[in-house]
Amino acid sequence: MKLVIVIVSNRDVEKLLNAIAINGYSVTNISTSGQFLVDGQTTLLIGCDNDKVKKLYDIIRKTVSKREIETTGVISTVSGSLLNQAVDVEKNGAVVFTIDVSDFRKL
Repeated sequence: MKLVIVIVSNRDVEKLLNAIAINGYSVTNISTSGQFLVDGQTTLLIGCDNDKVKKLYDIIRKTVSKREIETTGVISTVSGSLLNQAVDVEKNGAVVFTIDVSDFRKL
């Protein structure tokens, strides 16, 4: 069994939750925020059998979208620094971690 942790933009989360549910996966969602790109994310926790992970990745890949966003740079104390200039950053559609689960119980 695997635990798949998906960090996804709030812009894509409803569409992704629907796609996951339609395909029979159970999911727990947690509202989260990042430190650099603070436009809002949701973390999804999905437990699934090993043989269903590839299909889950396909669902995620087809449902979320990459986008370019403008963000302010890092605040700097260096005079004349370009670090605090606005920059365009490519934001991934989702960040996904897969972890082996040694024990799973519903109590």
